[in-house]
Amino acid sequence: MESKVFRIALAGNPNCGKTTIFNRLTGTRQHVGNYPGVTVERKTGSCRINDFRVEIVDLPGIYSLSSSSPEEKVAFQELLKGDIDLILNIIDAGNAQRNMYLTTQLTELDIPMLLAFNMIDDAEKQGLVFDFQKLEGFFGSPIVPTVGSTGTGLEELRRKIYEIGRDPSPQRPVKPKYGPKTDEAIRALTAGIEALNLPETKRIPARYFAIKVLEDDPEICLRPEFAAFCSEAAEWRKQISARNGMNSRTLMADFRYGVIAGACREAITISNDRRRQLSDVIDKYVTNRFLGVPIFLLMMYLVFQFTFAVGQYPMDWLEAFFGWLGRTVNEVWPVGQAEFLQRLLVEGIIGGVGGVLVFLPNILLLFLSIAILEGTGYMARAAFIMDGFMHKFGLHGKSFIPMLLGFGCSVPAVMATRTIDNESDRKTTIMVVPFMSCGARLPIYAMLIPAFFPEKFQALTMWIIYLIGIVVALGCALLLKSTIFKGEGEVFVMELPPYRWPTLRSILILMWEKTSMYLHKAGTLILLASILLFVINTFPEKKSFSVDYPAEIAKVEHSVASEEEKAGELSRLNAEQKGELLEYSIAGRIGKGLEVVMKPLGFDWKVSSALIGAFAAKELFVAQLGILYSVEDAESEESTLQSALQKNYTPLQGFCIMLFCLLTVPCIATMAVVRREANSWKFMFAQIALYTVIAYVVTLVVFQAGSVLDIGTKPFLPPVRETAIVRQAMPDGGMR
Repeated sequence: MESKVFRIALAGNPNCGKTTIFNRLTGTRQHVGNYPGVTVERKTGSCRINDFRVEIVDLPGIYSLSSSSPEEKVAFQELLKGDIDLILNIIDAGNAQRNMYLTTQLTELDIPMLLAFNMIDDAEKQGLVFDFQKLEGFFGSPIVPTVGSTGTGLEELRRKIYEIGRDPSPQRPVKPKYGPKTDEAIRALTAGIEALNLPETKRIPARYFAIKVLEDDPEICLRPEFAAFCSEAAEWRKQISARNGMNSRTLMADFRYGVIAGACREAITISNDRRRQLSDVIDKYVTNRFLGVPIFLLMMYLVFQFTFAVGQYPMDWLEAFFGWLGRTVNEVWPVGQAEFLQRLLVEGIIGGVGGVLVFLPNILLLFLSIAILEGTGYMARAAFIMDGFMHKFGLHGKSFIPMLLGFGCSVPAVMATRTIDNESDRKTTIMVVPFMSCGARLPIYAMLIPAFFPEKFQALTMWIIYLIGIVVALGCALLLKSTIFKGEGEVFVMELPPYRWPTLRSILILMWEKTSMYLHKAGTLILLASILLFVINTFPEKKSFSVDYPAEIAKVEHSVASEEEKAGELSRLNAEQKGELLEYSIAGRIGKGLEVVMKPLGFDWKVSSALIGAFAAKELFVAQLGILYSVEDAESEESTLQSALQKNYTPLQGFCIMLFCLLTVPCIATMAVVRREANSWKFMFAQIALYTVIAYVVTLVVFQAGSVLDIGTKPFLPPVRETAIVRQAMPDGGMR
């Protein structure tokens, strides 16, 4: 056994605590990917139980082994591979009767099975009492009560896994019976399939495939090897229907529910009258048709308030660290040697990548908040609330899930639309999902909002930006569903799990996944792009200037003015020379060309040039501005990118920059996925045109209206205290 890997499939309904058990068993030894062709997440992990090497496959949360959704299809295919030694079926003990429908289907696979009645503490609070010995008799599988959030029962679970693994002939589950005529049909079809001697039947019993053929399961019936049995199965279905007054699929489902009802009646009792649960009390208000949406908006506001209030401190520490790092490199670098590399390191890499990493605390706190809301069960309520609300705008109920994912990243959000069967609903959702403010835009907001808005209005400003994205998405969806993508929507069924405290382990794992993704992006794409941006901000180098800056600097230094006046004049001369150098560069010329078009929106050439890099990745907008403003204040201990922006732009301009970045074309990776998912270049270019027009028109209206009404044209914050910077003239007329 030491040389063999014992493979376990973790199966269960959504919200049964399956992921918590998976995390408890595997810890950090996990691998996350996607199943080929779908966006359903594939999680595998490993652990050792005594001398066993165990590999655990965490199947998607499913309600049955049919093939009506991508999750059920991939779970079905994973189990049919035949290399699973044990099925660990996780059951929500408080909803055992509903959860065990999947159990009755898993028994047909004839794979040893272990049942974990999870969240047993919640079930006991409901007054439920279990006779596990009787339940084990009904299903022919051992049962272990667990509490995944606390680890209760996990040692017993590991012991049972070890015992089953050591048993040379482990117990097989008890298979349900479906009535005389149906069982006769199953036996006849089983005999025919066994006679074919197919490779599949060496791994999975022929009886299982016979049941699937009888149920007319499309995943099985479309396989050529089973095509010969379809007509025979159709004849059996007619006989069953004639005898029982219902079709075979409904009849078999009824028998499964009958087995479950009988088992629960015999083995589960209620010790006292069920009192109204806390979940029901909370849901009375949270899912209320009038209060639900305002409460959801309030929750989002509190999330943003938490993100800014707590995130400001570590963000300041990181900003101070990268400022110190840049100054230290300048101090230790030998004077006059490899000056281009020095500037590339300080201004390009530290200024660009460091400018993006500064906002990592805000991103972590945002995902921490969302993870907590998901873990408590609130986000399922949010989906339920928004489902009814979104139908008013022509969107399918399932569209909320991709839109919710869009707050993290537009790429998986667009891919997640594969779960929407209706083509017009799917294309509408793909078109509007990128309006959701993704995590890549968060560094832009985290940079601009504290620079222009008082602390008490920062969360409100961010809330408004996110709300604008939602409103524009819903407005576009209504327009598209009324014109181009007309069609009836479908019913969306969603389970509301009971409220519970999320586990610290699951939150930390989620935060680590998001952090590693962000750091990987900063260390690869953003690093390379920052180097490229530095190059186009540096070359070609300007040799002649409108003013003889070395001479002017010398005059100031030898003047009789006060030290404060000298410092101010020297800072002005440095800024002017830096401006001329940047305007002459490739980036400056691109920005100057765009400024003609972007000036009505309140954007100068620097902002315009930064928007070009944002098409590759939104974070590069921050990196470009970090590079553009890095030289002027590089030696200051108090000057930051935010203070530089505050000196150069108004709050109205800052808000319009965020608005344009929210509504404009998403990153190039998103557009590539849109083309692939829609299978149309025309669709992709139509989306680019739509986003460009909407971003330009909305930002134009806001800026011009604000200018006319004199809103945000003056600073809301006190001016940043100036810090004098004295630079040395270099022989070639440049500055250090």
